[in-house]
Amino acid sequence: MKRITFLVSLFLVCLGFTTSAQTAPNRAIIGFYNLENLFDTINDPNKNDEQFLPQGDYQWTSERYLHKLDRLSQVIADMAKMDGGLVVLGVSEVENEQVLLDLCATERLKPYGLKVCHHESPDRRGVDVSFLYNPKRFRIIDTAAFPLIVPNQPEFISRDQWLMTGILDNTDTLYILVNHWPSKSGGEKRSLPGRLAAGNLSHDIAANIFAKHPNAKFILMGDLNDTPNSKAIMECLGTKTNTKGLQPSDLFNPMWKMYRDGIGSYAYRDSWEMLDNIIISGGLVYPTKGYKYQSAHVFRKDYLFTKSGSYTGYPFRMFAGGVYQGGYSDHLPVYIILTK
Repeated sequence: MKRITFLVSLFLVCLGFTTSAQTAPNRAIIGFYNLENLFDTINDPNKNDEQFLPQGDYQWTSERYLHKLDRLSQVIADMAKMDGGLVVLGVSEVENEQVLLDLCATERLKPYGLKVCHHESPDRRGVDVSFLYNPKRFRIIDTAAFPLIVPNQPEFISRDQWLMTGILDNTDTLYILVNHWPSKSGGEKRSLPGRLAAGNLSHDIAANIFAKHPNAKFILMGDLNDTPNSKAIMECLGTKTNTKGLQPSDLFNPMWKMYRDGIGSYAYRDSWEMLDNIIISGGLVYPTKGYKYQSAHVFRKDYLFTKSGSYTGYPFRMFAGGVYQGGYSDHLPVYIILTK
């Protein structure tokens, strides 16, 4: 009798291992989200954060900061619940590493065990780009920062481009570059050189990776402050608008079709713009093995939109016209699905 019980127990254990292997992840979600000024309430003398202090223009109190964290955690937790699970989320407009640690420690996000991969940029406003990632599925093997230099403008200072290289599910090496290109502040013509320089820098980073790894699975993400049909994206970065004839080192922008069809991640003057892009290499579209690109999306939960007033239908943001709204962000998240 004891022998029978032992054999049954052994069978169940083995069955458990088999079931676990059969249900191993075969989908992964990679996303990006502009968090719209995620500042803490502490004055940093090295940053221009005076607006985001309790006595500042935005009266940025602990209550408002905690509410912001709660709002953002709702979005990210809902992304993590999607089929495939959120493996990597690039973020922008964060003041420092601590605000992201606070975000990951919120009640909604703590169960997911997300980790932070942060880089402190020289941006005058003090905002950085960073990554949140699931350490159970993504293991970092290298990081590198690339400063943005604008020709003939030595005084120009912006966010660095932040590259994270890692292994997805112990099988695929991913090279993920997160960006926050210069804005159009001061006008399109005046600000354009900054985005052209950013596009050229991103192109060179990708080219260096492909020179060493021709079939590299490369992902560029971020708030590029430009639409998919812009000169900085199409000419400087050199993106393709479809996958026909795509070579492993070509860059394909799946957001282009969505933008053409009127879908966007940011609303401005009653029109939608696709400022948040996820651009991928041909090696991820047509890989020889492992994960491959399946589809691209804008994350559009109903609660992310303003329900009344002048900004009805716009993303429900934290501030609008300098007035506190208590929303989420002025951008919607974007993401791609990988399958194997």
